[in-house]
Amino acid sequence: MSAEFVYVHVPFCARRCSYCDFAIAVRREVPARAFAEQIGRELRIRAQAPRTVQTLYLGGGTPSHLGADGVSRLLDELRTVCTPAPGAEITLEANPEDVSADAVRAWIAAGVNRVSLGVQSFHDDVLRWMHRVHDASEALRAAATLRDAGLDALSIDLIFAVPASLGRDWGRDLEQALALQPTHISLYGLTVEAGTPLGRWTERGDVSEAPDEHYEAQFLQAHTELTGAGFEHYEVSNYAQPGHRARHNSAYWYGVPYLGLGPSAHGFDGTVRRWNTPAFAAWSAALRAGEDPVGGIDPLDEAARIAEGVYLGLRTRDGLVVAREEQPLVDQWHAAGWVEPLGEHRWRCTPLGWLRLDALAAALTSRRSR
Repeated sequence: MSAEFVYVHVPFCARRCSYCDFAIAVRREVPARAFAEQIGRELRIRAQAPRTVQTLYLGGGTPSHLGADGVSRLLDELRTVCTPAPGAEITLEANPEDVSADAVRAWIAAGVNRVSLGVQSFHDDVLRWMHRVHDASEALRAAATLRDAGLDALSIDLIFAVPASLGRDWGRDLEQALALQPTHISLYGLTVEAGTPLGRWTERGDVSEAPDEHYEAQFLQAHTELTGAGFEHYEVSNYAQPGHRARHNSAYWYGVPYLGLGPSAHGFDGTVRRWNTPAFAAWSAALRAGEDPVGGIDPLDEAARIAEGVYLGLRTRDGLVVAREEQPLVDQWHAAGWVEPLGEHRWRCTPLGWLRLDALAAALTSRRSR
């Protein structure tokens, strides 16, 4: 099946963040030209014919670390096979330190019409603790630069539930994000991953994770503040102004086929999920040898389809259709305030329910798999 949604994982970063366990390559000098050429090789190995696409998403890593020319070269390479449809969404993930007036003009000229800005916080102490390269003033300047260049679709990423010892004012971060008038906001609860600096700090006892009640309070505070400002809480981690849902990410949540390119990138053809080898050097070597850099494949059997269908349905505002025999279980959730009806037989999670998403999905999956 020809995917109309294309994701490119750009692994390069100036520094690894304290919480990050993604497949990245820290580089002072980025091999932007070679990377674009390698993406072109992978694209021609994977794509059987030219295609028209609805979205192109450059994620990472830090795609903006490619530089203005690097982003343009990469998009030119993608267009040799993937022709954006009229009105296609072309997203670039960017860090504030990479945003300049010249860079933004080049990105827009190359076709970028949506930027996801990795702010994470407007508190300098928190940013230093996260090992972010930018400070709060750079984030504010970057957002203004993007707006001044005429970019209409601006998404801002924030991380919540950082350790209380950092003294972060979550309400102030939300206020500052809203003051920038973004069209989209993504919020991610801090998680401790093994092998990261944060994981080691936690193991040594230098850092204590935020307690569950702290996580819940900040999640619900964000829901109240952002929906009160006119944003739609359309997916567990994502908020959008009307008409500005992330079209690319929505493809993942609705099980649409998509093509993944680059180290560690995942893809789905409607039947099989696959992922690339994660290390940049190994991915590059495979392509230089004319080989597909696949790291693994996972055909979806019936059990996996059931589990994915339940989980993905419950994580979006559009909810999930529930069978008559499943209704007693859902009635219990409704009484607890975890789900709400959307019409006959369709239910969606409330914010309280989203906080219990894994447990609710597991319970319903178990019921459907009997």
